[in-house]
Amino acid sequence: MRDRAILKTVSVSLPFGIGSMSWEADPTERKAAWSLYVELVTRIAVQSLEVDQGLVREALNSLYSLFGITREVLKAAGPDVGGSRDSVGGIAIAVLNNGLRPFLAKWHPLLQAWEAKRPLGLSPKEHEQNWSEEPKLRNELEVLRDGLEKYAKALAVIAGVEE
Repeated sequence: MRDRAILKTVSVSLPFGIGSMSWEADPTERKAAWSLYVELVTRIAVQSLEVDQGLVREALNSLYSLFGITREVLKAAGPDVGGSRDSVGGIAIAVLNNGLRPFLAKWHPLLQAWEAKRPLGLSPKEHEQNWSEEPKLRNELEVLRDGLEKYAKALAVIAGVEE
């Protein structure tokens, strides 16, 4: 069994143009990485959303919730998780700002404008499926999901649950 109190060098490759890095992850960082990992992999964020499944609105809401969750995990972990590039805090903030924020800034207002046009009697799912941009959104969501899956794998390595 591993002694989780010992510093462990981790090397991770990250999405969204963040790059690769290597550093000594301490127990506080590993715990924060574990919390972020669990939140990420239990959401639609890293699960494929098939064409006939779910609402893209729900996927966007789930992605948006990662901002608040990440803030809470980092605040609870304290300054030991850092904000530098080669720290759990720095990585988490970069993923939010380089991956999630541009995607949500683009798609949230477009989807919201379409949703406002939903006629009475038409279900949200039917209305979403009638949107000409829905296939493009789903395609970009899949690209984002691939990046988030890479982020989740990096968090698992930092947490010490995956090599």
